[in-house]
Amino acid sequence: MVATASRVVSVAGLNLTLDTRADIEPHLANIDVNVTEELHFNGNTIGIEAARALGERIQDMKALKVANLSDIFTRRDIDEIPPALESICGALAKIATLEEVNLSDNAFGVRSVQPLVPLLHNRSIRVLKLNNNGLGPEAGKIVANALLESANLSRAAGEQSNLRIVICGKNRLEDGSAAAWAEAFAAHGNLTKVWLEQNGIRQKGFTTIIRGLAKCTHLRYLNLRDNVGWEADEESDDTDVDAKHGWHALAEALSHWKELRHLNVSDCFVRPMGLQLLLDAFNHGYQSKLHTLLLDNDELGETGYAKLSSVVTESLPSLTRLSLLWNDCLDDDEIAGLAEKIEGRGGQLILEDDDELAENWDDNADYIGEDIEAEISGTAAGPLRQKPMTIWSERWLHCTFLMSNRFIGGSRISTVLVCERNFPMNSRDA
Repeated sequence: MVATASRVVSVAGLNLTLDTRADIEPHLANIDVNVTEELHFNGNTIGIEAARALGERIQDMKALKVANLSDIFTRRDIDEIPPALESICGALAKIATLEEVNLSDNAFGVRSVQPLVPLLHNRSIRVLKLNNNGLGPEAGKIVANALLESANLSRAAGEQSNLRIVICGKNRLEDGSAAAWAEAFAAHGNLTKVWLEQNGIRQKGFTTIIRGLAKCTHLRYLNLRDNVGWEADEESDDTDVDAKHGWHALAEALSHWKELRHLNVSDCFVRPMGLQLLLDAFNHGYQSKLHTLLLDNDELGETGYAKLSSVVTESLPSLTRLSLLWNDCLDDDEIAGLAEKIEGRGGQLILEDDDELAENWDDNADYIGEDIEAEISGTAAGPLRQKPMTIWSERWLHCTFLMSNRFIGGSRISTVLVCERNFPMNSRDA
């Protein structure tokens, strides 16, 4: 169903093929250039001529705040994407009221990234979503350098950066772009949420990015899932200084992140050494607001759970969601005590040892703690509330978790038994 209200114009997810001006004009007619604040054209495919018409309408808009243009080039030839982006991004670059841009799930790469640069110089943007764009390290550097230039423009104007949220996961940023991203993050010191999952970043790049993010003292949500904090092989000594840099950097950065609510370092090869460093850092008491800690599939070993339980009790008073999926050698007694502490706060300890039964959920889902956009705008409803375990993500991922209870030492342990997924409609992700 098409939303025709003047403030929000949406044809989201209708799978329309918009090739020509005539194809898109009926939908552009719903836009009131003086009133419309949100455009949602995501989930349709837009050609060069239609993009030109859309750009012409956008440049006349006086109140536009949100532009959702994710997944708009499905089935388009690679040569169509740059000119279409030039029309759209060139228009958005001039909108002084623009606050949020979503260009996720569009295959850019090096060939198509350049048209984004003028848009990224728009200093009014507060929320930038570039998830699953196939950037790679070279295009990643172009994006990061454009964001750095935006911060420099703000500084030259005697103003602070408005950028608060950067979502740039699943882009193969790798170590080659890490230095550029670290510099960009440090320059945008007011960031509150950074999502960098699944970027193929190794130990050197991981360390570099963390040191840049350490400058963002207002950081609340950080997702580094499926990047590598250190690269020692199974036989390496955990005390090897060269192998500890990623986790030393993160432990040091925690002292700067006193507003941190959510930390995801799942699939990051934390291992016992990294866990001890993080727990020592938590013990300083700076993370009193942390409510979510994800340590899935991190080879945590069998020696750190007693200390983890103690840290949760003494130094993490707000922690209500702790996930330890796919970590072996869990001690039943220690885990039972940990579960009792978290459940006593109305929270949940999440465990599962069977890969065939458990499926991790997408951290881009809109269910994590407070609504960060609402917090930024000052309209948040209140503190963290438990939400149903049915999750809709921004990328059409629907997960339903059926929870089972088992009892260890008299305490209930919740485990994930079933995860049903409807995979993304974008063929590149299927």
